[in-house]
Amino acid sequence: MATGAQARVHVDLESRGTGVVARVTIDNATKLNILGSALMAEFVAEVTALGAREDLRALVLTGAGDRAFIGGANIHEMAALDAAAARGFITGLHRMCAALRDLPVPVVARINGYALGAGLEVAAACDLRVAASNAVFGMPEVRVGIPSVIEAALLPGLIGWGRTRELLLLGESIDAETALRWGLVQKVVPADALDAAVESCLVTLLEAGPRAVRLQKKLIRQWEELPLSGAIAAGIDAFADAYATDEPSRLMRAFLDRPRR
Repeated sequence: MATGAQARVHVDLESRGTGVVARVTIDNATKLNILGSALMAEFVAEVTALGAREDLRALVLTGAGDRAFIGGANIHEMAALDAAAARGFITGLHRMCAALRDLPVPVVARINGYALGAGLEVAAACDLRVAASNAVFGMPEVRVGIPSVIEAALLPGLIGWGRTRELLLLGESIDAETALRWGLVQKVVPADALDAAVESCLVTLLEAGPRAVRLQKKLIRQWEELPLSGAIAAGIDAFADAYATDEPSRLMRAFLDRPRR
């Protein structure tokens, strides 16, 4: 899995009932977990392989150490790019985000510090975001001569166009409480409670039907692309598909048979 002494992707699998939870860590801690081309390619390969596992229930993504989730993309590498190489570099970052969005199970971002530029784009590509109270969010690209691109396009759907313009045009950062108020993250907790908050999220996910959760994530992705009529039609298909197995009847029967208070 290693891509170098100071830049690697760690994947740990944890058995949870009938499935597994993958914990993926970007480990470039001495450099705030910044992303270079080799690290991004390694990440895509690892996450794509995880996506092929039928027993996968969820993925938790974080950065090594307590200073950064992902502090951005490697400016030393970007400073040496020409136009053709720049296209390849940013496409590599998009593939990293797309691997998370296309994963058939929910991705929980465990945000433990700086989530800047590429780091915020990766966080936006996750399904749920849980942040430590010391987390910092920003899109400072215009300050180094480039626009914020690719999965920054997800931000208006999360925080609205006005706040997106504020982040991208001013290039300033916001703290965790502001991110929570804006709707950029779902939960903010003290740093020493971050793992417990992520675990609480996992417990709730794992209580749901595995196939239903996969169908729901797929449907949400379709909703992002489809007009309203198409989104509704896709929902009808997803509802019918749920009955291709006995999961609905089993879980509904368990609900009906639960002890009454």
